[in-house]
Amino acid sequence: MTRTPRRRAYGVKSAPYAFLVPATVLFLLFFALPIGYAVYLSFRRTEVKGLGLGKGARDEIWAGLANYADALSDPELLHGALRILGYGAIVVPVMLGLALLFALLLDTDGLRARGFSRLAIFLPYAIPGVIAALMWGFLYLPEVSPFLYVLDATGLPQPDLLDGGPLYLSLANIAVWGGTGFNMIVIYTSLRAIPAEIFEAARLDGCSQLQIALRIKIPMVAPSLILTFFFSIIATLQVFSEPTTLKPLTNSLSTTWSPLMKVYQDAFVNNDIHAAAAQAVIIALATLALSFGFLRAANSRTKQGDSR
Repeated sequence: MTRTPRRRAYGVKSAPYAFLVPATVLFLLFFALPIGYAVYLSFRRTEVKGLGLGKGARDEIWAGLANYADALSDPELLHGALRILGYGAIVVPVMLGLALLFALLLDTDGLRARGFSRLAIFLPYAIPGVIAALMWGFLYLPEVSPFLYVLDATGLPQPDLLDGGPLYLSLANIAVWGGTGFNMIVIYTSLRAIPAEIFEAARLDGCSQLQIALRIKIPMVAPSLILTFFFSIIATLQVFSEPTTLKPLTNSLSTTWSPLMKVYQDAFVNNDIHAAAAQAVIIALATLALSFGFLRAANSRTKQGDSR
């Protein structure tokens, strides 16, 4: 029995929705549902009766905005946010500047060992963050660091890379070392998509390689720079593994050094999952606001440039 044209047309139209079902189910189970549960927990709190022992001694009750008020007035969370701002002020410009520089160098005509250089720059990104933090942590320790040994052998002062101001540079170095390769690949891919005729016309007009890079390549990969800057902001606000891994090596890193470390401390050490949920929601909203504000500013500037 053959299918009617109406049934065949209905099957063709419903096929895309059938392909979307697995992705939609996974999104709801592992993304939307956890977020909704975290928001739910942020409006609750645990009420302890008496000594908190026995059945019914602990009840979960409605707290309203009390958890949010406590989180916003918590000095440890505020100090962690300020530390992350200082950390990001080092990481983001250095990482994106190196990524752009490496991408421009790899896109230079006549470059030898292009494939090896691209792989060598990208390889640190493939190393897990915890392993990278451990590796750099031991390189920072005075007892085992070959760099500090060379400084001591030559009579030069040995800076404490895990204390004070150098601590920010040490943490930023781990992020820059691991993230430059990914951003470089994004920018380099955009450079390779630029038509070669544009470069040929620039050379005929007498432009040097530096002029081509400054006046043609960088403006044309501006969308990729915006994208990498957007990803870098999100990654900076969510820094967790590097300071957590380095914490056993120094007393200068507190358990609440970053906002996410504060969330972890409250949730799994202090056993206050409701306060941790409120802090997590605040961090997510701050990330969303900063990302949306940056993208809106970048889009408005792009539209102004197009109108000119």
